Parts: sequence; structure tokens; C-alpha cells
Amino acid sequence: MARIVAGIAAVLLLITGAALLLGSNAEATGNRLEDTPAPPPTEEASRVLPVIPEIGEPPKADPLSKEEKRFNRMDKDRNDQISLPEMVQPRRSRFASLDLDGDGVLRFEEWAITTIDKFEGADADGDGILTRAEYATTAPKPRAPKPKCSC
Repeated sequence: MARIVAGIAAVLLLITGAALLLGSNAEATGNRLEDTPAPPPTEEASRVLPVIPEIGEPPKADPLSKEEKRFNRMDKDRNDQISLPEMVQPRRSRFASLDLDGDGVLRFEEWAITTIDKFEGADADGDGILTRAEYATTAPKPRAPKPKCSC
């Protein structure tokens, strides 16, 4: 591996040396770019290029940190303080969906009902036992990948 790296470095040094030597030789003989006459215009060069409209300023980057954004999502009344009701509110709807009898008390059976329903739905033959094939149907669906940029 070291031989390859050394060989590549030697080739790059030789190319750089040759370019410097030829560049200094051109200046010594008086062949400068300014001294050479311009070539006659070709048919392609005589065409008028379209005017490109100016592009406005790019949008500014969001200066908020991840934690500041998280705080702002929770602070519903925008008073720079999070109260207990603001903190609890997102969980109330999930709790209400689990509290099947609506008594405000969540029993284990109510909490586990989604798992029980999933089990019963996967138990195709109704024997109360999941085989490997039946269990495979309970696998969560993969999430869609997030885009790498918001282009």
C-alpha cells in the first residue's frame, strides 16, 4: 500500500514540476495570453446568450436549536413558560383512547386491549397460540425514510 501511495505522490510531483517548467518557459519566450490574437468569432459565439434572471436572497437558516424548537412546540400559549396542562395535553388524547369505559381510571385490561386485539387478529386459526407465520403478521410497518434535505 505504501508503494502505491509513494508512486502516486511521485507522479503528482513530476506533473507539477513539468507544469511549472513549461509555464516559466512560456513567459521567458514572451508568449503571453495577452499577446496572442483573439480567434475569429464562430457562428456559435455570435449567438446571443439568454439573460438569466437574478435570484433573490436565499432563506435564512433557523437560528433556533433543537431544544428551543422542542420547547416552542410544548409552549402552546407562547408565554415562554410551560404549565402542567400544556405538558399533559398531548397525552390526554392517547389516554382517552385507551380509557375504554371513560371513568378516568386506566385498568390493565384497557391498557393492554390493543395488544390483545393484535394477538387475536394475528391468530388466524383461533387456537390461542401464534405460530411463526402468524407472528410475522404483527411486525410493525416500516416508516417512510425522511428526506436528507428539504430541497
